[in-house]
Amino acid sequence: MSTPSTAIESVLVENRVFSPSEATVKAARISGMDAYNALCAEAAADFEGFWARLARENVVWSKPFTKTLDESNVPFYKWFDDGELNASANCLDKHMGTPNENKVAVIFEADNGAVTKTTYKELLAKVSQFANALKAHGIQKGDRVLIYMPMTLEGVIAMQACARIGATHSVVFGGFSAKALQERIMDAGAVAVITANFQMRGGKELPLKAIVDEGLDLGGCESIKTVFVFERTATKCNMVAGRDITFTEALAGQSTECAPVMVGAEHPLFILFTSGSTGKPKGVQHATGGFLLWAKLTMDWTFDLKPEDVFWCTADIGWITGHSYVGYGPLAAGATQIIFEGIPTYPNAGRFWQTIERHKCSIFYTAPTAIRSLIKLAEADEKVHPARSDLSSLRILGSVGEPINPEAWMWYYKNVGGERCPIVDTFWQTETGGHMITPLPGATPLVPGSCTLPLPGIMAAIVDEAGQDVPNGSGGMLVVKRPWPSMIRTIWNDPERFKNSYFPAEMGGTYYLAGDGAVRSADRGYFRITGRIDDVLNVSGHRMGTMEIESALVAKTDLVAEAAVVGRPDDMTGEAICAFVVLKRGVPTGDEAKALAKELRDWVAKEIGPIAKPKDIRFGENLPKTRSGKIMRRLLRSLAKGETITQDISTLENPAILGQLGQTY
Repeated sequence: MSTPSTAIESVLVENRVFSPSEATVKAARISGMDAYNALCAEAAADFEGFWARLARENVVWSKPFTKTLDESNVPFYKWFDDGELNASANCLDKHMGTPNENKVAVIFEADNGAVTKTTYKELLAKVSQFANALKAHGIQKGDRVLIYMPMTLEGVIAMQACARIGATHSVVFGGFSAKALQERIMDAGAVAVITANFQMRGGKELPLKAIVDEGLDLGGCESIKTVFVFERTATKCNMVAGRDITFTEALAGQSTECAPVMVGAEHPLFILFTSGSTGKPKGVQHATGGFLLWAKLTMDWTFDLKPEDVFWCTADIGWITGHSYVGYGPLAAGATQIIFEGIPTYPNAGRFWQTIERHKCSIFYTAPTAIRSLIKLAEADEKVHPARSDLSSLRILGSVGEPINPEAWMWYYKNVGGERCPIVDTFWQTETGGHMITPLPGATPLVPGSCTLPLPGIMAAIVDEAGQDVPNGSGGMLVVKRPWPSMIRTIWNDPERFKNSYFPAEMGGTYYLAGDGAVRSADRGYFRITGRIDDVLNVSGHRMGTMEIESALVAKTDLVAEAAVVGRPDDMTGEAICAFVVLKRGVPTGDEAKALAKELRDWVAKEIGPIAKPKDIRFGENLPKTRSGKIMRRLLRSLAKGETITQDISTLENPAILGQLGQTY
């Protein structure tokens, strides 16, 4: 098999290998590579039997399933279709009457350091009470509820309460704007919003309810009947009579018992919106049975969860990581987890390490961007260095959201894990519902910067444009050749877009296309993710569609005539957003250009949210285009990186613009 000419070149070679310690192997659920290979062989020999066994062993069914996988309408796969269950009952009720009943489910640490502990029994009562409040306001099975909450226990209670009554939730990250909220409410046809008056971040009180009001005032949200407001702080917020109700009012007189509503395995548990390569966010729809199975199983496999572990995933519930590894996975696995409201740098940059020490955290799961920013701060100030905290409770470290570079991996391994904790570098996506490619702490030899091997049952491969396998050592596109239980079921209200985005016809229409480039090492066949193959950027682990940011810039109609957005490598965030802008007036310079760049950044923050703000803004009379009028994005990427332009620019109408576009504001 020859290497195709279109192959993505791989330049990074990593020779360091860290094998798991004997003690880790011995104690692990999946112990050594033989145990991993045995599970992979079971999946290969009897694919459906493998998944059926796991679903029976890991999920509590009120009505057992008889059919494992339905492939009659590809790519709209169905798993355990005739089975019935409830996600909240699988996270809470199943622990009643077991030793877990009085175990701490959540250690909540507020922004100001105040700590609250809630047992499984107490959490079930709180979730049931809130579920009854939702029912009292007419919310029922199949309704959509939008959640826009701070990172508090109440956010998880809201998710679990929706699941309990069979309502489908859609969580929106608390950093998104009013307009982003409005679009998601309209697309989901939500009947209620669950929010808070404010959120606390780094000692500051930031509004949430005011943004909900602004979003609803934009129009088109007539489906919303009720807004539930959690009073996170004592500060008053605007309340609309007949629509808005505080948690205190809503919970008054509600019973702490609520029978879970059983739903079919394919019932939508949640919709989570994610950026795509076109402007409109995609509502990724996940099914109850498959998602729950994988969230529970990956807790056991990837993190090798033990009853005594204290698990901490730092992700916000607004992202998929906060769904799988805060809202559902840890609870389904009966773990004690830390939920942290604040930010890693408040009151100082040692907060993460101090929190690990305080709560004797044993499994810590965070994003490379957080690690890279804390390296910088720790190396500049020894007072906040991890060495100042007792991290001896740690057993396993995890990385999520974006590829971790080998230098950051080594620092994390040495300084946080004390060279004794395996790092599980997990590759997965909003669409996959849970981990896909990851080391197993008691089995896989680790290579810095590589997510290593697929989990048993996940048929990952690297192919060329035609869907043909490429040899190890050559780059290509990451695909999954067979369905898996926690996969995306469709894009809400847009099945055609689902098919075209993820199951392209040119690859036969059955391969799931991840949208990431990858390469397998020639020696071990380990996977390494090389970056997106479409117009989607990964900024600090958050997916940003370039089209979405371009559309937001062009919407500033009084200023902007045209805009193009590309990514460039960034030491801290992995990728940075670089916007090339043509104004409806001359090219600005100096202070005027700085002021306009600030105005545009603030505008994007208002349209999408602060996470989408371009880091670089460059102005030009026009954008480099081919004669047929196509924007030369390759050229813009070179400019963004500060590379010398070596490619052919003879087709450019106006080569002088390259000088203009070289200046960053």
